[in-house]
Amino acid sequence: MTTLISFLGKGRADAQSGYRAASYKFDEGIIKTVNFFGLALAEYLQPQRLILVGTAGSMWDVFFEREGADDETLALMDAVEGQRVDAAMLERHAKRLASELGLVVDCLLIPYARDTAEQIAVLRGLASKVTENECVSIDVTHSFRHLPMLALVAARYLAHVSKVKIEELYYGALEMTGADGQTPVLRLSGLLKMLDWVEALATYDKDGDYGVFAPLLVDDGMEPGRAKLLVKAAFFERTSNPVKAREALTTVFPSVEAHQGELGGLFKGALSKRINWFRKPTRQDWEASLALASLERSDFLRAAQFMYESIATKAVYDTKGDCNNFDVRDEAMKAFRVGHKSLNKLTALRNAMSHGLRSKDQRDDSALKNREELARQLHRLADELLKP
Repeated sequence: MTTLISFLGKGRADAQSGYRAASYKFDEGIIKTVNFFGLALAEYLQPQRLILVGTAGSMWDVFFEREGADDETLALMDAVEGQRVDAAMLERHAKRLASELGLVVDCLLIPYARDTAEQIAVLRGLASKVTENECVSIDVTHSFRHLPMLALVAARYLAHVSKVKIEELYYGALEMTGADGQTPVLRLSGLLKMLDWVEALATYDKDGDYGVFAPLLVDDGMEPGRAKLLVKAAFFERTSNPVKAREALTTVFPSVEAHQGELGGLFKGALSKRINWFRKPTRQDWEASLALASLERSDFLRAAQFMYESIATKAVYDTKGDCNNFDVRDEAMKAFRVGHKSLNKLTALRNAMSHGLRSKDQRDDSALKNREELARQLHRLADELLKP
């Protein structure tokens, strides 16, 4: 189903019409002159359903000016004036408007969103009106001035919680009316794309998966095959294979740095910083960087694993052995362990987290029962064992 959600406000002080008439320009040659932008937008988009959203004092009566002042319309006008419109009144008028427009019309009465509780009530009300997989456009032209900000949050909320697809956010910019008398129609979905990038950064900071940037870069103009290398690199990194991860990053990183897409250009500095570990000079440095980054995210198991591997790599380097030979790594670690008692502690913690087994060292058990203590111990071990 395709649905248009249109917000109502108080309108301008025009006793004749409630809202000021404007000639809204959608595309070249498509201009619609109306008082209420939502009606022009409904005609332009041809949705299957129109949801009108307003408060008890919004100008609900703007739709019925052409019908004459019958008793129901006069009652609605009086209720708008007194800011006491109720849901039952709106239901009657929604049926009349649906018959006139030839589509389903729902009315949602919302509070004024003056505080957090009322703002939450608006989101809940909107969620109650939509269904999963619905394609939704939102019009904020005539809403109260603070509601477009809430509408932006609502768009993201509905996409995540109600699983709808937000097609576009519209604003008929009356204040931008040109000398030709035409009012531009602004499409604000770029704001949602910006939030996609912000969410991707937050996702990476939480779990370290920079593969989330790949579809955003493709949408921003990067060649899909190049962007896919980020997914590949993230996979290898998250399966403890920094060598393969580095190979993929080395290939794709120049494309990230040279990317000229509008949104990618805005965020590529932050993205580059987050995947810059591969530029460290040696494998032990890569693994140490990944260990510290994992520890910063409280990804304790991966932190311990990368820390252990960094130490093993250093031990092999010190003996000039082959880092990719398991037996060589094992022998190098046995020799390294003799002078580094802290390695036993790290090994015990890593094994306990990996296998869920009770450690022989009761001190390890205490660390695994307390987040702060585990973080403290891993930080201490990193300071002791990851020294150059």
